[in-house]
Parts: sequence; C-alpha cells; structure tokens
Amino acid sequence: MKTRNLSILLASLFVIAGAVFAAGARAEGEVPAPPAIGSTIEDFTLPDVDNKDHSLKSLAGKNGTVLLFIAVQCPVSNAYNERMAKLAEDYQAKGIAVIGINSNVAEDAAAVKAHAAEHKLTFPILKDPGNKIADRLGASVTPEAYFIDPNNKLLYHGRIDNARNAAQIETSDLRNALDAALGGKTIEKTEAKAFGCSIKRA
Repeated sequence: MKTRNLSILLASLFVIAGAVFAAGARAEGEVPAPPAIGSTIEDFTLPDVDNKDHSLKSLAGKNGTVLLFIAVQCPVSNAYNERMAKLAEDYQAKGIAVIGINSNVAEDAAAVKAHAAEHKLTFPILKDPGNKIADRLGASVTPEAYFIDPNNKLLYHGRIDNARNAAQIETSDLRNALDAALGGKTIEKTEAKAFGCSIKRA
C-alpha cells in the first residue's frame, strides 16, 4: 500500500512539475514571432492620444508606411526621438507615412500625448490597448520598425539604425530600405535585429 501511495505521489508531482514547466515556457515565449518578410499586414484600427480611432489604411502613405513601436519612458526610444521626427519629415514629401504605436500598458494616452508634444513628434501616435498589434506583428522592443508597401506587404523589419548614439551611426538600415523601395530597387537588408527596452505587455 505504501509503495502504491508513493507511486501516486510521485506521479502527481511529475504532472505538477510538467504543468509549471509548460507555464514557464509559455511565459518566456509570450511574444509571437513576427510575420515573414513579404507577408501582408492586415488593416487594423487603433485610437490616437485623443481617443479617436484611425485605421492603418486611413493613415497610410501612397508609397508605403513605417510603423514605429515607441515608448515614453524608454531611454533607447527617447534617444531616437529627434531621428524619428526627422524621418517622418523627410519621407512625408516622398509619400511614405510614419505612424507611431505605443503598446506599453503603463503609458496612458495622456502621457503619450505630453511626451509627443515635448519632443516635437508630429507624426500620428496610436495607443495599442492590450498590445494586440504588438502581438500580431511580434514587436518586442522600443524602438522597432516595420516598413510596408502600398499593398501592406512587409518589406523591412528591425532597427532604425545601428547605434543608440547618433554620433556612432554606421548604417541607417531603415532609411536604406525606404530609399531602395522608392528607387524601385531591391532592398538588400530586409531585417536587422531591433534593440531597446522590452514592450511592457498587459
């Protein structure tokens, strides 16, 4: 009887341990994989900082759109504020729109609005409640960029450039991708690993 009870106890512990391990594996892999280059990004609708809804289609540029996952408190994202503002300014005239997306659960619309005003970010910034779009695109850090063509085909995903410090930039990966697409050329580097602060998910 004791042996049988011991066997049952051990079996129960094994099941519990397996469940804990599975839960841990899910927690570690909670950020879904991003869509493959060439995939079509489905239209979506998110509220802006004034709680007005906007679809991706309504904000898209005639020659493409850049989605930038950004943050209020992340020092890496903040190091790119000036560069992101200049990117939006430079490519607006070329028919490429820049859209900011804030998916951090602790950064509300009021904080995002104040941050944009303080840092002169004039491109639209949308809030992503429940980080649904971050999950759909597999976005994991701020800043992280996605460049899609006029048909919502993903052409580039990853970092803006190689250095948090603007004085150390050696390759402007996102701008290179935009310029190649505008020139009708093949984008040589379609992916470059993004770096920054992790998106604080709900």
